[in-house]
Amino acid sequence: MSSAAPRSILFACTYNRTRSPMAESLARLELGDEVRVASCGTRPLDETDYFMLAVLQEVGAHRPERPGQGFEALEEEDFDVVVAMTEDSAAAARKAAEGKEIEVEYWPTPDPTLAEGTRDQVLDAYRGFRDDLRKRIRERFA
Repeated sequence: MSSAAPRSILFACTYNRTRSPMAESLARLELGDEVRVASCGTRPLDETDYFMLAVLQEVGAHRPERPGQGFEALEEEDFDVVVAMTEDSAAAARKAAEGKEIEVEYWPTPDPTLAEGTRDQVLDAYRGFRDDLRKRIRERFA
């Protein structure tokens, strides 16, 4: 793992609906305009996760710019680092990065959409995921 600060980061998960868009938004919040940040998925869905938006809003992060984007992002743009958050996105990232100067990192992450219980319990699960992810982004990239 390189310790140099990247100029661009792509976060990837399966659906580009919750985990990678949340990482994209939190990275923008933490890193500002110094680093270009995007997200994508192996099977992107153009759906809104309102729990994700609620917990992002609590910390002043904004909705990701391009929801539902697939791995063509790696074909169209150059990224220094791809952070894959699911097994399938890690495999896709490694394949898409072949022959390119792209570092691929795999950050296994829990899926907050699987949280059950009351609305407050689900929000707490999302908050825990958000806070852990924000800490990891700070530690790795800030």
